[in-house]
Amino acid sequence: MSETLIDEIKQLQKEKNAVILAHNYQLPEIQDIADFTGDSLELARKAKEVEAAQMIVFCGVRFMAETAKILNPGKKVLLPAPDAGCPLADMAKVEDVVEMKKKYLGAFVVSYVNTSAQVKAVSDVCCTSSNAPAVVRNVPSDTVIFLPDKNLGYFVQKQVPEKKLIVWDGYCFVHRQFTFADLKKARELYPDSEILVHPECNPEIQENADFVLSTSGMLKRAKVSQAKTIIIGTEEGLLHKLKKENPEKQFFSLGPARICVNMKKTTLEKLKNCLENEDNEIILEDEIMKKARNALERMIEYV
Repeated sequence: MSETLIDEIKQLQKEKNAVILAHNYQLPEIQDIADFTGDSLELARKAKEVEAAQMIVFCGVRFMAETAKILNPGKKVLLPAPDAGCPLADMAKVEDVVEMKKKYLGAFVVSYVNTSAQVKAVSDVCCTSSNAPAVVRNVPSDTVIFLPDKNLGYFVQKQVPEKKLIVWDGYCFVHRQFTFADLKKARELYPDSEILVHPECNPEIQENADFVLSTSGMLKRAKVSQAKTIIIGTEEGLLHKLKKENPEKQFFSLGPARICVNMKKTTLEKLKNCLENEDNEIILEDEIMKKARNALERMIEYV
């Protein structure tokens, strides 16, 4: 059944002149059929570079598809799972950001790419987990309002102590599930392993891991690491790509596999239907896109 579906998707993709982008947390079969997989920064760059294709089908969550539309407004952008949201992104409301800007006049607003288009539109610059320290270091202000993930804010403040960060009280419910007990047990079971964790993890996890990295950073580290066993503290979808790229090494989740239900909403069936019907298109107001594009393009310029 899946082989037939895959053939149908590839045929539709060819007919529609579409490019399929997928996040590293997507289901294995979605990652395998995509033209490109990556983290938020890599996908933003790739979306901006799409020229020949008429359509971008984004296998991820809504803010990612919005980012693709903002950076390449001339393309039709489709989201196969229209209900794939991000609770972290929902923790930053545009009206609250506007109020914060009034409270801290002169502060630069750096918003994580895990935010809505509306929040990006009132931000000075965006960042991803892989480039957040570089972005904050380069903004022309000593005071930064950083939103919405407080754990990423903690990580950035450590890397850029010369800046004062006013950090939003938001969090990723997936990464917050990793515990120190998980980490301690991993050390006991695999004493020669390397532990890589995402900067959305709680501070005590970051402090006791070997490396704190974005998903793209984890993929790069895994290739050069001398460790034969690597423990991963991020959403379990990344394990598929890690194992494919490093078949000679073992990879385990830090504790029980942590799953983002929204990232798993995109299925082959939904991808096929989306291509076939060209539905679930991302539509944004021109003014919102224009302002948000400024913040996203600055993000790419700063690194």
